[in-house]
Amino acid sequence: MLQQTQQASIALRRLSYEQRAALLLEIAKLLRRYSNDILEANAKDLASFPTSDPLYDRLLLDAGRIERLASAVEQVSTLEDPVGKVLIDKILPNGLRLKKITVPMGVIGIIYESRPNVTIDVAVLCLLSGNAAVLKGGKEAFYSNTALVSILHKALAKSGLPTELVQLLPTDRRYTTELLQAEKYVDLIIPRGSQSLINYVRENAKIPCIETGAGVCHTYVAKNANLEMAAKIIINAKGSRPSVCNALDCLIVHEDVVESLAPLLKSGLEQYGISVYADEVSFPYFKRLQVPVTPALEENFGKEWLDYKLSVKTVKDLNEALAHIQKYSSKHSEAILTVDEEEAQRFLQEVDAAAVYHNASTRFTDGGEFGLGAEIGISTQKLHARGPFALEKLVTEKWIVLGEGQIR
Repeated sequence: MLQQTQQASIALRRLSYEQRAALLLEIAKLLRRYSNDILEANAKDLASFPTSDPLYDRLLLDAGRIERLASAVEQVSTLEDPVGKVLIDKILPNGLRLKKITVPMGVIGIIYESRPNVTIDVAVLCLLSGNAAVLKGGKEAFYSNTALVSILHKALAKSGLPTELVQLLPTDRRYTTELLQAEKYVDLIIPRGSQSLINYVRENAKIPCIETGAGVCHTYVAKNANLEMAAKIIINAKGSRPSVCNALDCLIVHEDVVESLAPLLKSGLEQYGISVYADEVSFPYFKRLQVPVTPALEENFGKEWLDYKLSVKTVKDLNEALAHIQKYSSKHSEAILTVDEEEAQRFLQEVDAAAVYHNASTRFTDGGEFGLGAEIGISTQKLHARGPFALEKLVTEKWIVLGEGQIR
């Protein structure tokens, strides 16, 4: 399968940007046409999970989500072509003309869990940037992923392209290991999912990887925060969609404001059924709210909850907040809520994360929200791509040297 995909990838290099964009428009059209087939397949996956399971929302596709998916594909088709950009163009003293241009990576392997929309997001980004895609989804989304890849194959065939440009590997884990070690056929691996998945990829890959997905996100409420605003931001960051990587996991609160802040959170905590894991200082203030609260243990910090759960840490000052983030952060998204501009600037400068926020929800760390279109994921490392990993970063570079008989 990997050999076939590598061979098929050559066909993409021959296409103009207009042809690649037209392929995406065909995919969007077919997503709408076959939406009932997608929903039927998705129902088979959902049947294995109770609606109370956070995984249920990650798996769920409905008519609205399919329409948004199709619209997102159309939006991606309008993005600027990342391929063929001239980065350097100069004449050397010996008369050689030297150019550096952007080119596709080649074959990209994406390993991901749960969310079937990722199948379309990553495939269209790869195709528009001239890359073939090898997809390794989780068994929990098998039927949904199969239906979506069938639609991708229909669009490829209708466009006169080999369907092997997008391959869906079997869900068995041994195929993951084979993919990670197929350095002869695959140019880049992108894991998107839990920390355990990323660790597995890191330990077993022989191919360069860009890690995405795991997010342990903190929000620090400083002594000088606008508490009414802070409460709205906190509830949005935790409650709006807890099963995604940019959701709030740990609330850090200055000890002088925890007593005043806790009551402002009560209605939001109750609305979403959020359970609190509070440290010794904050525990009595949340206990009196009569919301679900448990004394926090060490293991409750540095944890990506992916659920309606929130740990709370009380600190004496910004230094303690920064130290806590430094110790437990996954370097995804971190926020400070304060009206003190000097304090905010220090936080933004010193916190080591892909995205840092002042007076805003971490839920904005997203390719679409940042105006980049769909995303492969959120990169939490520093080489090649960091933060929303979108179309612009799915390329590498090539040197072109034009001569007239020069020898060295």
